[in-house]
Amino acid sequence: MDRVHSSFDLLSHNLPEGPVVMARPHCVAQAAQWFKTNFPGEVLYAVKANPAPWVLDALWANGVKGFDVASEAECELVATRFPEAQIAFMHPVKSRRAISRAYRDFGVKTFALDSEEELEKILQETGGAKDLTLVVRFAVSGDGSAYPLARKFGVTPDEAPALMRRARAVSEEMLGVSFHVGSQCMRPDAFRQAMEMTNRAIVKAGVLVDVVDVGGGFPAIYPGMTPPPMIDFVRTIATQFENMFVAQNAQLWAEPGRALVAEAGSVVTRVELRKGDALYLNDGAFGNLFDATHLNWAFPAQLLRKEPSRGKLMPFRLYGPTCDSMDAASAPLMLPCDVQEGDLIEIGQLGAYGAALATQFNGFQTGETVVALDSPGASMFAPAPAQRAAAQSARVRSIKRHIKRVTE
Repeated sequence: MDRVHSSFDLLSHNLPEGPVVMARPHCVAQAAQWFKTNFPGEVLYAVKANPAPWVLDALWANGVKGFDVASEAECELVATRFPEAQIAFMHPVKSRRAISRAYRDFGVKTFALDSEEELEKILQETGGAKDLTLVVRFAVSGDGSAYPLARKFGVTPDEAPALMRRARAVSEEMLGVSFHVGSQCMRPDAFRQAMEMTNRAIVKAGVLVDVVDVGGGFPAIYPGMTPPPMIDFVRTIATQFENMFVAQNAQLWAEPGRALVAEAGSVVTRVELRKGDALYLNDGAFGNLFDATHLNWAFPAQLLRKEPSRGKLMPFRLYGPTCDSMDAASAPLMLPCDVQEGDLIEIGQLGAYGAALATQFNGFQTGETVVALDSPGASMFAPAPAQRAAAQSARVRSIKRHIKRVTE
């Protein structure tokens, strides 16, 4: 991949016809190091958020050796790239072939489930294997998340004890419990409530649980959507875990996806036509901008010009390049009022669910990838002001010591 200092360097490049994906592996590294340092348990990256090789390599190089996969293809991707990786197949509903290949070909021993039927499939397709870690997925409230995920998967608290007892009876290895509070969770207390509910089900089931997996939902920063500091989420989880019935014996897991990669990616798209307050772009809902067009969230954006625009910001409607009328944004983008055809616009916070969701519908390309060395403006993992000041003072002291040694 080509490397540039920032997206503004693209102004002097011969750009492709399609959009350009800006990759920032150093942002992935910063987030990975933060989680490895601060989360008191195992960190498994949710591959679905962004399976790009540059993301996986940055995570692996910075200590994230566990991966939450949701398909046979993701199993193969991780196992082939990192033979020593810890792979957990956390999709609660899997095809029989996917189960069999994951276990027999890729060495996967951890499987999630939320029903007796899925448990039977796992047992049958692994030949009644006794070395499995079976993880029962709970349905929990999605209150507090910007994108709830409770409707499709999860066993209810009333049904969970019976399923846990059945899974415990057939596993000679580990039994786990998991949940997902919803994507882009804005309340640390949502994790506490989910863990309390899970704990009550464990006590009612009367079984030994070896893993408590708090899933994903860890947030990123978007315009108008600034979550509490990430450390608040981790501290809430750590405190509640200590209060759980199984705390002395169980492992604590998490499956961050968006939080690890959102800040690490953006998309540079070109304006093909302007109609009043409507901009027609060369990327859209069927390309890298699925989240940016369908979630009704505000995404950060900037106009890329050699000379900064002096135009006042105004809201623009966005339309993608395909002939489908669904290829439109549900929330406006704030840009200078003098945007015109041929301008380049960078839309940020698309490291998660940007390129990962891109298609080639209507024959439009998903774009080339370029590595950028700059960093986004707002980060969940930037040091606090006091930490930055301390770090700056330490750097100054180090420079003074160096100068003293050289001059003595």
